[in-house]
Amino acid sequence: MPAETLTFRTLNGSAIESRPITLRAVVIAVWTSRDPSGRDLRVAEMEAVGIQRPSRTPQFRRVSTHRLTTADVIEVVGGESSGEVEVVLVRDGRGLWVGVGSDHTDRRIERTEPHVAKQMCDKPIAPDLWAFDDVADHWDTLVLRSWIAEHGETRLYQEGTVAAILPPADLMRAFADREDLPDGTALYCGTFAAIGGIRPSSRFSFELFDPRRERRIAHAYDVVALPAGA
Repeated sequence: MPAETLTFRTLNGSAIESRPITLRAVVIAVWTSRDPSGRDLRVAEMEAVGIQRPSRTPQFRRVSTHRLTTADVIEVVGGESSGEVEVVLVRDGRGLWVGVGSDHTDRRIERTEPHVAKQMCDKPIAPDLWAFDDVADHWDTLVLRSWIAEHGETRLYQEGTVAAILPPADLMRAFADREDLPDGTALYCGTFAAIGGIRPSSRFSFELFDPRRERRIAHAYDVVALPAGA
């Protein structure tokens, strides 16, 4: 089975360690809003850019492990892709970890072939992970934010707590039929609506903030659009 090994800095309690983690499966959870109002808002947002409403929720889409990257630049085809901030759960032989990433997606392809669209773009992830047990007791207070470059300014694009998204146990049970993940799995947990609607940007910045411990994981990347044709 193809695998991708990335170096992460893991924080478990007060212990910080830089080490490689090998991922054998990268899974994107979609339509993961916890409450009906959030789900309806997300559906309306996606329909506004031509993406059909789902037949069931949540759904899970596998992408190549080689799409996972901690790089600060990605290349895409054309100008209709965009990022969205998501909690990422990572399971390895030493435990369950929490990180933050961007499910960068080709929106043009997503209108007709949503599964293919997920495979079209790299999936950035910040190179830092927290032990899940360190945040489990205050999970719903964690805050996700993202920013885009627009009209020469950095603008807030998304902001909200993970309380808007299905809890990790529910997502893992729906995907793996147990409240855990298989070893070597990275699960992107879904997102919420963008402020002002979905739109592309040449730069995408994002963070996961823990107000209880007053710490954050942050990352950013530039988006280079390749010509769509000769």
